[in-house]
Amino acid sequence: MTDAKRARKDRTIRQFTPPLNESPYSERDFSPTVRNACLANKTGTVGLKVSKMIVVGDVSVGKTSLVQRFCHECFDRDYKATIGVDFEVERFDILSVPFNLQIWDTAGQERFRCIAAAYYRGAHVVVIVFDMMDPYSLESVTRWHEEALRENNGQVHLFLVGTKKDLCTKQQYVEAEERGFKMAQQIKAEYWVLSSLTGENVNDFFFRVACITFNEAVSREVQDMELKSKKISVSSGSNLIKLNKPGDLDATLNDGKCSC
Repeated sequence: MTDAKRARKDRTIRQFTPPLNESPYSERDFSPTVRNACLANKTGTVGLKVSKMIVVGDVSVGKTSLVQRFCHECFDRDYKATIGVDFEVERFDILSVPFNLQIWDTAGQERFRCIAAAYYRGAHVVVIVFDMMDPYSLESVTRWHEEALRENNGQVHLFLVGTKKDLCTKQQYVEAEERGFKMAQQIKAEYWVLSSLTGENVNDFFFRVACITFNEAVSREVQDMELKSKKISVSSGSNLIKLNKPGDLDATLNDGKCSC
């Protein structure tokens, strides 16, 4: 494995990252099935485990800054609107198994929404971002939520993320936190508050996403392998008549052991 393909040391995960707040997702640790499978190296082929994450929200709420802070450890104060969709891949090493998190950063402008919507399909995670300093961006969350679920039949993990915590006064933070938490409960999403400028909670958030999606992917793979194994076992145990020679069928019929 080359250095370019190896996960960074700070992307190595051995313990499950807990939620920041009350969460609709019960996972607090990797399941025993997942740990045993990874320990025994029974998690499928050598190929990477991959999960797709879509980041959506109104224009200028901080979607790109969030992604750039995690992927490149930088913060650009000069705002540049995303055109269409940007794409990043972050490599992790989780329980000694390689894992890729595909991060799709979508444009918030209305004119690009039809383009971005095409990338929602097949997503494992939808992250809806709002600006804690902009109450109107929180009001748009239900629209983004409905659109994302319409493209994925509701089969995704949902996260609601409030950005620009560093800009809030104490009172603004308390008010925005209360509204954001209520919205998260309404759409059944896990709620996070962070700052892309300072980096507060950014790594923990992405690690939490990686842990949940990895745990689900390996669990599903182990279940599929067990199901295939049972089917093979049932098939091999079927009662079949084996004919070794052409005359065997006549002999069997004459003995009265087989009838039509």
